[in-house]
Amino acid sequence: MAVKLLKQNTSARRNMSIADFSVVTKKRPEKSLIVKRKQKSGRNNQGKITIRHRGGGVKRHIRMVDFKLDDVENAKIIAIEYDPNRTAHLALVQLEDGTKAYIPATTTMRVGKTLNAGKDAEIKAGNRLPLKNIPVGSVICNIEMRIGGGAQIARSAGARAQLAAKEGKFVQIKLPSGEVRLIHQDCKATLGQVGNIDHQNIKIGSAGRKRKMGRRPQVRGKAMNPVDHPHGGGEGSNPIGLKHPKTPWGKPALGKKTRRRKSTDNMIVRGRKKGKR
Repeated sequence: MAVKLLKQNTSARRNMSIADFSVVTKKRPEKSLIVKRKQKSGRNNQGKITIRHRGGGVKRHIRMVDFKLDDVENAKIIAIEYDPNRTAHLALVQLEDGTKAYIPATTTMRVGKTLNAGKDAEIKAGNRLPLKNIPVGSVICNIEMRIGGGAQIARSAGARAQLAAKEGKFVQIKLPSGEVRLIHQDCKATLGQVGNIDHQNIKIGSAGRKRKMGRRPQVRGKAMNPVDHPHGGGEGSNPIGLKHPKTPWGKPALGKKTRRRKSTDNMIVRGRKKGKR
């Protein structure tokens, strides 16, 4: 897939680009695999805004994506589709019993090709098999963290990880962030790289386009009054005047560590920053 540049008719279009969707082969989603998505505009079950700058946007349907795809033989790819809820494209596959399923599309998936999933699957791009059956050094994606739990790692557009080593019941996976992590050898992964690689090169270009994506305007804290934000106040353009940036509610922001799940620290061989966990 490539990125399409628009004519420079206006200031917004001068810095705008879109995907050319040359890989996408089907415009309408499979009706049996979609459900309605209720727009909540960043509100919780009490109606209070818990995530700011959300609301509006074009209506969407949720695609029921199969992140497990257990023990499948000769599943035929019948379409590559766009999904508004994720950066990657989806592949619509038809199983031998006639049922259909959505799976994340890799770079090598094309209409008409077949793929397999399971311990007896061939070592071929697009196939899904346990990590213990994948050769060391292979590029993989859609990786499980728990046996039978479905893919959780390397699912976005262009994401890829590498099987670095095998030791006992675990294998070492080098993640896109640079972190090296232990994962059980019976967890499954898909051979190859997630498709839609050029997604990172797309430039939104205008605020109106962002509104269609369900994003409302954001205002800098330093542009507000003191009553509205800890960074607010002062004459003209001033620095924030604090030792560390803060949220509107006075909590630390921009750099504050928020990771809470310490129970899996022993599974991290090397952190994103070398030598740190």
